[in-house]
Amino acid sequence: MKPMNRTQKLCLAAVLCAVAVVGSLFYFPVAGSKCAPVQHMVNILCAVLLGPGYGVGTAFAASLLRNLLSLGSPMAFPGSMFGALLCGLAYWKTKNVPLTLLAEVFGTAVLGGLCAYPVAILIMGEDAGAIAFYTYILLFFVSTAGGAVLSGIILGALGKSGVLQKLAKEG
Repeated sequence: MKPMNRTQKLCLAAVLCAVAVVGSLFYFPVAGSKCAPVQHMVNILCAVLLGPGYGVGTAFAASLLRNLLSLGSPMAFPGSMFGALLCGLAYWKTKNVPLTLLAEVFGTAVLGGLCAYPVAILIMGEDAGAIAFYTYILLFFVSTAGGAVLSGIILGALGKSGVLQKLAKEG
């Protein structure tokens, strides 16, 4: 199996971006927020299969498309990009899948959640007194934990089939 070239990586990133956008149709409401775990699953799959740069690019493109199609809110940007960066860096440096899952959860829930607070106030016009600064941390945690579980299942299956080992040898 030959390593993926840039065109193949870009095509896989586009497919994963499409999965994230279509996956945003599948959400569950929590405290007035739409928790869409598919985006976080895609972040982790991009981190493992493509690397941190493609992961952040895919997260940005999916967030932009979700907003343009009225499937998301401006919270999609901090809610996906921080997790994509952290889990991409974690896998790139360690090749440790459980650590990558935790990095996605921490990056999205804590860093993305904290950055979502000023976005909500400045862009969405939310009243600062109406939302607590930790509100988005809790909401993002629910969504990203679900995505981490989904991607853990998928990556476990890829590991058992030998696909991850082949990619590790070539990458």
